[in-house]
Amino acid sequence: MDFGNLSSDSALKKLDDFLLTRSYISGFQPTQADASTYIAVGKLPSSSFGNVGRWYRHIDSFGAERKQFPAPGKSDHPEAKVAVDKCASPTDNEDDLFGSDDDEEYEKLRSERQAVYEAKKANKTVPVAKSTIVLDVKPWDDETNMADIETAVRSIQADGLLWGASKLVPLAYGIKKLQIGCVVEDDKIGTDMLEEEIMKFDDLVQSVDIAAFNKL
Repeated sequence: MDFGNLSSDSALKKLDDFLLTRSYISGFQPTQADASTYIAVGKLPSSSFGNVGRWYRHIDSFGAERKQFPAPGKSDHPEAKVAVDKCASPTDNEDDLFGSDDDEEYEKLRSERQAVYEAKKANKTVPVAKSTIVLDVKPWDDETNMADIETAVRSIQADGLLWGASKLVPLAYGIKKLQIGCVVEDDKIGTDMLEEEIMKFDDLVQSVDIAAFNKL
């Protein structure tokens, strides 16, 4: 139904008369017809348009949920009920559950709906970004105890860090390097932090290199 330019009193009067015997623009539940009309009205009208005010408060209380309103059903379109509605009077209908003009009740309802929406949004699980890192830890010479190096590396503990498998890889002249993997949470552990911590064992470790880095 075309109510015209709802910034004018004449159009608001037309809408007010329409809502005299209705809770919604189309059918018996809020739809996109209510959402689009709500946007067209723009703000709570004056008390001269009591039916529009009651409807506006109710639709406004849904907050962001208005975007999820379903499309109006063809069988529920207002034009299909015009003949019946013309014969209806306010006393023919049950009391409107949302007909109160009490601003305090309106604000309470709106706050409750917004709280429910925020709670649903907060409960959505956000996946934790993780990566696998393989480090090459090199000793000073072939006399360095590689078991001591691995023990030292694994002694580094932090939230978001999990050490994995390791192996010794031959380099040259009898020297071997420790190749060790780990899984890290990206927001908590970085490669710089790992290198700095390992290089604190400078009596054992000559250098640290990143051999591989992959996002999970």
